[in-house]
Amino acid sequence: MALKIKDIAYGRLRAPDLDVMEEFLTNFGLVRAARTPKALYMRGTDPSHHLHVTELGEPKFVSLGWHAGSEDDLKAATKIPGASGIENIDEPGGGKRVRVKEPNGYEMEIVYGMEKVPELPVRYQHVNSGIDPHKRKGEVMRLTKGPSQVKRIAHGVIASPDVVGTTKWFRDNLGLVQSDDVFIGSPDNLLGTFSRPDQGDDYVDHHTFFCFKHDFAGLNHLSFEVHDIDDVFLGHEHLKRTGKYEHLWGIGRHLLGSQVYDYWADPYGRGHEHWADSDRLNARNEGHLVPIEEGLASQWGDQPPEKFMHLVTP
Repeated sequence: MALKIKDIAYGRLRAPDLDVMEEFLTNFGLVRAARTPKALYMRGTDPSHHLHVTELGEPKFVSLGWHAGSEDDLKAATKIPGASGIENIDEPGGGKRVRVKEPNGYEMEIVYGMEKVPELPVRYQHVNSGIDPHKRKGEVMRLTKGPSQVKRIAHGVIASPDVVGTTKWFRDNLGLVQSDDVFIGSPDNLLGTFSRPDQGDDYVDHHTFFCFKHDFAGLNHLSFEVHDIDDVFLGHEHLKRTGKYEHLWGIGRHLLGSQVYDYWADPYGRGHEHWADSDRLNARNEGHLVPIEEGLASQWGDQPPEKFMHLVTP
């Protein structure tokens, strides 16, 4: 049985000051799930124990975690060349995992059985729109200022000098499938690849993993879904008001994936994205090969700044 991961689980980074990271992530809209002297674990409003791990140490991108759908899937992960055996996870959230390195040397953690926690309450108001102009009849829209309400982690983006080989490894070993691959000039000159889990008839995000070509490997950003488009704008205003963090790109709406997006850097330069309203695809949706003019376009909003296109943190 070949492994087909169910979803992304978390990103794991390192930073020299956990207080500084917790302050940023709280302002970003995450909530502390646990903290030890050596690591910080942050959650969203969904029942996953954590979505973001920061270990104490020099700034570094360490790994991405991926949810296996079953114990059989976890066993299948041990068959990936170079994979560890099944390990008990000795950190908050528990569960079991298999560790394996992808072609650029970054560790991928295939996890199963992590603790579920109660969902957190969410502020939400209906929208009176053209299709349903009385959805909020009799109620006025009064938004609560503050951080976004992060719901879940949605995807990870890494750079690689060998985008073809890296993409093949993820698709062959984690069971990801093509959503859209982006080329420059000729179709055999790939710039980036959008991949998603193969969950058969079940609908999943347009992409859970994006790999793009760069001179060296590293993390571009971790991406998190928030509860609605107002939440994207509220989070933007909140982070801007702090005056502490670098805004990287947004607000806009992607073409590939269609998300309404906003990107910020953490205090050590790692990209973190808010988004709402993604395309959802299943096995009946075919993959596409598209030119760069389409692949990195925004349907509205500014095109990606040069700095963001070259943001790679080892």
